[in-house]
Amino acid sequence: MNERRMGNASTRLSSLSGSTASGERNILKEEAFHRMISLERKRSERSRKPFVLMLLDMGEQHPSPGNREALRKIATALSVTARETDLTGWYRDDCAVGLMFTEIGFNDRRATLSTMITRVSNTLRSNLTSGEFNQVRLSFHLFPEDWDNGADQRPTNPTLYPDLSEREESKKILRRTKRAMDILGSLAALVLLSPVFLIIALAVKATSKGPILFRQRRIGQHGKSFTFLKFRSMYVGNDPSIHREYVKQLIAGKAEKQSSNVNQEGVYKLTKDPRVTCIGALLRKTSLDELPQFVNVLRGEMSLVGPRPPVPYEVESYDFWHRRRVLEAKPGITGLWQIKGRSRVKFDDMVRLDLQYARTWSPWLDVKILLQTPSAMVVGDGAH
Repeated sequence: MNERRMGNASTRLSSLSGSTASGERNILKEEAFHRMISLERKRSERSRKPFVLMLLDMGEQHPSPGNREALRKIATALSVTARETDLTGWYRDDCAVGLMFTEIGFNDRRATLSTMITRVSNTLRSNLTSGEFNQVRLSFHLFPEDWDNGADQRPTNPTLYPDLSEREESKKILRRTKRAMDILGSLAALVLLSPVFLIIALAVKATSKGPILFRQRRIGQHGKSFTFLKFRSMYVGNDPSIHREYVKQLIAGKAEKQSSNVNQEGVYKLTKDPRVTCIGALLRKTSLDELPQFVNVLRGEMSLVGPRPPVPYEVESYDFWHRRRVLEAKPGITGLWQIKGRSRVKFDDMVRLDLQYARTWSPWLDVKILLQTPSAMVVGDGAH
């Protein structure tokens, strides 16, 4: 068991001990319990107080009738001893019982885990036979998770997001349609725009030293990283600290708008970046530097439409609710932000546009965004 992180901590209860109370409360069905997990995540994001989701099962994917009855006794017993602020329900109906311990302290997680195990052990020993007790498997899942942005593996714990899994499952056919659109669209773009690729490659190579393509680690859906491709628009060996600091201020809501030749009101982006080459400024203005990302789309790392993938140091500055933009949708080349706000809106408003897209997504919405993207590129309002 990893008590320090409590991300996927699991154990058997056979070596634990305990007593119980009285006063049964309602036990939520699977759909309602999943909905409460989603609401508790959002509440935790605002209050910045973590919660722990505890799951109990009998170590079987499909429990026997006897074990199903034991799980019902477990659910009833836990509903009796839980605090009024905690929630008991079925994580999977008749297969896995869930109990959410809400608003725990960041600094006392180890002590909280120990107290939970003791309390649950006491309750179950008083309500189960020794054989049933020895079969119970217990796991703890802490929200918010400690993201390791330096790792290639997914840092999120899917157990804490059953509602997102259900959303994806309910739109399986539509998502296959989206993937087909991505494959056909990216293949067509790579073939039809191949002369443009060649011209840009020659221009990049002729105007500055260094590779034609810029490769950078970005954060994709569910926090999993991938290698992001662009035409190089900066001098090699540049110092990223200027961008890192501006992004940090932008996410914190403290960044000042930068002057723009197109938008007199200014934009939330570095407009006089000394790292950008002369040809790079033109590529960024027209978004032509983004064309190699059709390869990322073809690989399945990105989609034609979706939130823009952030760099790791951007995610490090995220508030908890900002993370939802990389959890709820695959990153894309274009999206609502590009056609509605781009760099003219604050970071929080950009995140809200991304979340709006994730909630209302459909193939038809993707088509509408794709049709509006070329005009946004030509106008270049907010692009730098």
